[in-house]
Amino acid sequence: MAEGYQAVLRAHLEALAAKGIRKGEENIITGIRPPADGYGPRCFLAGHGDKPFLLMNSNSYLGLGRHPGVVGAEEKAVRRYGVGPGAVRFISGTFQPHVLLEQRLAEFHAREAAMLFSSAYAAVMGVLPHLISAETAVLSDELNHNCIINAIRLARPAVKEIYPHLGMTELEALLRQNIGRVRRVVLVTDGIFSMRGDHAPLDRMGTLAAQYRENFAEGIITVVDDSHGVGVFGETGRGVEEYAGIRADVLIATLGKAMGVNGGYVTGSRLLIEYLRETAPLYIYSNPVTPAEAEAVREALDIIDSPEGAALLGRLRRLTSLLKQGLRGAGFEILTGEHPIVPLLVRDTARTDGMVRHLFARGVLVTGLKFPVVPAGDEEIRLQVSVDHTERDIEYLVDALRGF
Repeated sequence: MAEGYQAVLRAHLEALAAKGIRKGEENIITGIRPPADGYGPRCFLAGHGDKPFLLMNSNSYLGLGRHPGVVGAEEKAVRRYGVGPGAVRFISGTFQPHVLLEQRLAEFHAREAAMLFSSAYAAVMGVLPHLISAETAVLSDELNHNCIINAIRLARPAVKEIYPHLGMTELEALLRQNIGRVRRVVLVTDGIFSMRGDHAPLDRMGTLAAQYRENFAEGIITVVDDSHGVGVFGETGRGVEEYAGIRADVLIATLGKAMGVNGGYVTGSRLLIEYLRETAPLYIYSNPVTPAEAEAVREALDIIDSPEGAALLGRLRRLTSLLKQGLRGAGFEILTGEHPIVPLLVRDTARTDGMVRHLFARGVLVTGLKFPVVPAGDEEIRLQVSVDHTERDIEYLVDALRGF
């Protein structure tokens, strides 16, 4: 590679480091120790010998990635179908487990149809641009995930408006402002916001969409990416839609967080899914999740819908409440909410870095979020609770933080 271009790459990396947003080397997990002595699982990292680490930054909220039933379902399917699909869906990559999982996801969300993607990021990038035309206004929450931001950039709508986080008054003003300017509105939001653990007010958004829909020739399409909500939010784990008592036109989510496996999906009307199968290149030209992964997800969904799943949700909520009580009792500032994402507000970049290092030295892995990833003054440690944790794990974490 030419030295001139390498200099460009080096300068870019140095600029990221100067801003404090270079991620640097990744921690490499080399093994997992089972629960013991009242503590949950511990992981081991390359370069750190036999020092055990408590994971407080995993999205595996229900612990299903290591559940014997889910692992067994995947192992059985691997023996039957092999380790990969071998082709994209429209050639020879559609296996019965893919079809069965799509049917199960549609049923789970009370939709007509569903469609799998290789990841939730790919699902958002594959779906959103195909809902947006040159005569569309897109209205998006300012804290929406990076995949939504990039999907809107790819789509190039006639109008792009960003409303303040959860700002329904401002959203309504934007709807009024765009009457007569566009034929269609796409209203897009995260369900659970990954950096704060709070949720979109879908009930109020749905009311606004119904109120203003007739003002646009092609209506208003509501789109929700509920990757952090499905499986853990709402009475039975149906996510923010269940919590708010309303359904979006298009729901996108992941198979890689609460369900513990891999991949993403979209659910909606049968006509919408038929349209996306013909138009979404990230579906058409990408291999799907493996047949074995699809079978593992079906097992995970069955567990979520069982008495065991209800017990897991109850345990997750108790542990989340215990952590929040412990942090408040220790004098820390946290954001309110019911989701197992628990943001500990530090409000200073150097202090956030110091707290991450302090916890790492004590065998706790956490994620620090700093400016410009979050607004200046909102720097935080994002803690994530899992059913794999125990009360002793929560006590250990709070005690470690008290020592900072």
